[in-house]
Parts: sequence; C-alpha cells; structure tokens
Amino acid sequence: MKKTVTRLADGRELLYYDARDDVTRDAVDRRPLDAVATASEIRRDPLLGDSVAVASHRQGRTYHPPADECPLCPSREGRLSEIPDSDYDVAVFENRFPSLAGDSGRCEVVCFTSDHDTSFADLSEDRAALVLAAWTDRTRELSLLPSVQQVFCFENRGAEIGVTLGHPHGQIYGYPFTTPRTALMLRSLAEHREATGRNLFDDVLADELAGERVVLAGEHWVAYVPYAAHWPYEVHLHPRRRVPDLLALDEDARAEFPRIYLELLKRFDRIFGEDAPPTPYIAAWHQAPVDEPGREEFALHLELFTIRRTSGKLKFLAGSESGMNVFINDVPPETAAERLREVAST
Repeated sequence: MKKTVTRLADGRELLYYDARDDVTRDAVDRRPLDAVATASEIRRDPLLGDSVAVASHRQGRTYHPPADECPLCPSREGRLSEIPDSDYDVAVFENRFPSLAGDSGRCEVVCFTSDHDTSFADLSEDRAALVLAAWTDRTRELSLLPSVQQVFCFENRGAEIGVTLGHPHGQIYGYPFTTPRTALMLRSLAEHREATGRNLFDDVLADELAGERVVLAGEHWVAYVPYAAHWPYEVHLHPRRRVPDLLALDEDARAEFPRIYLELLKRFDRIFGEDAPPTPYIAAWHQAPVDEPGREEFALHLELFTIRRTSGKLKFLAGSESGMNVFINDVPPETAAERLREVAST
C-alpha cells in the first residue's frame, strides 16, 4: 500500500491509499474554497451522563446532489470535487461539514472506490483489503490526537438510513470521549470478570459458536446473529482471536477479512429477494477506547444491521426504542440467522 498525504484548497487533509507503489498523486485542488468554519460543541446531559454534539453548520451540507455533481467522484474538467485527482483507489479526507472538530474530535470521509455506481459489496477482495488498511492507518493516526479518545469507523448505506451522498463511502469519527455504548460494554466486562474470572466477549463467542445463530465461520472470523439482537437482521463479526482494535489484527485475520465481509454484504442484499432494492444498512466497527482502563479486555468487532424488517417495510424507532431505549425486534434472531444462511453465495 502507498499512502500519499496532501491538502485541499481550504486546508483540510486529504490522503490517497493506493494498491500500487508507483502511483503519483500530485493533482492540486483548484476550487476557490474559503477556510472551513465549524461550530461543533460537546454538551453533557446531566441526567443521563452522556454527551451530545451540537453542530449547527451541518445544516448547509451537500444533500442528494445529481450524480454528475457528486463531490466524492474524481475531479474532471468542468467538475471539480473533493478529490482533485482524475482517479483513485481509496481516498480519505477531513469532512467539510464535521460533527466533531478541533478540541471536540475529528470527522473524516472514506471513499471506497472512484466508481460512483457501485457498492462495497461489489469491491474486489484486494480493494476491500485496501479499505481495511486505510481504516487501520486512520485508527493509528487519530488515536495519537490529544482530542480523540475513541475511533469509530462506519458505513451508512441507503437513503432509508439517511445517507445524503450516493457514492460508496463511509466515515470515521474520532470522539473526544468514550461513547455510551462502549462504556456499557466495558461495565459489563468488568462485572463479568469480577463474577467469573473470565472475559465476557470470549464467553459470548463460545456460546454463539455452540448454538444455531452462526451465519458464517472462517478460520479467523466468525459472524453470528446475537441472542438479543436489537434489529430485524443484525450480524456481529468477530475475529476468533480477541484483540482490542484494528491495529492488533494479525496478518492471517487481515487476509481472510475481505472474503468473509464481502460475502456478508452480498447476503444482506439478498435477504428480501433477488428483485428487492439494495438493503440499507449500517456497518460499525467497535474498537476499544484509546487509553481506557481495561481496554485489553475489549473485543474488536463489526456490527452490521439493517432497519428494513421485511420487503417494503422499515423498523422505526418509535416510543419504546426512542423514548426508553428498549428495543422490540419483529424478527426472531434464530429466524434471521437461518435466512442469512439460506442466501449464501453458491
């Protein structure tokens, strides 16, 4: 992998990740951009103890542009984009409309491919491996920033999720705090260790491997629908060897990941039938916070889920979910796992 670091016209950082070492990236951003002005602020809820990012500048962000004005496509004569070069493999840049910025963290955009009319599931295994390398590199770099406590790599796919740009891409958030969801996991880990002397993630994975909810198992990765899945179709993907973050994955796990993950994404698109529109989903990497006590107990994993519960129907977060954070799942996890096994690639 070759990494090239440059700057956009307004000073934001842009990084190219190329599979070939002989690629030269010297294109200059010729857009007349003003310096980015952000107003991101973190406010702590005194009752719940969690944090809310207030970012009013995001109201003016790009919203469903036509394909010929996509800001994530390569630049061409007469159409200058966030990517100055005429082509790229994987590109990462600072978000122009970040939810977190400065002392409040950092937000980056990850473009998986220059091809506008494709998706992550359509990538080759080599390209998926390059994206994994980019995620890992950005985790390393963002973890060194004094304003970042936890690095979160994720992809939102589909208009139903709220995606405003159709180009295949994801994001990386560098939070200035440990997120509430991770804090709950760390608390459960500590309680389980105190009660049993064992690691909770290890015990959960062992239970799932012995059960009926395993969807896909490789030599180094295991994918299963969790016992208490919150979403209609939800899969957790774990490396068999517990590690706290992407940086700690060994070469064998890195080599196998593209095949396993691409197969999972292809199955998600077949859940509701071959003629159904692409399945909207969120793919979220859970990594240990940078310097949290007990981080070595944490298990890196990816959670993949869709808000579509059946063909043409979405799972809305209504009163119980939004008001009290108590999820009600319409699809039994065992049924979801069986369906995801049925739609395996032949």
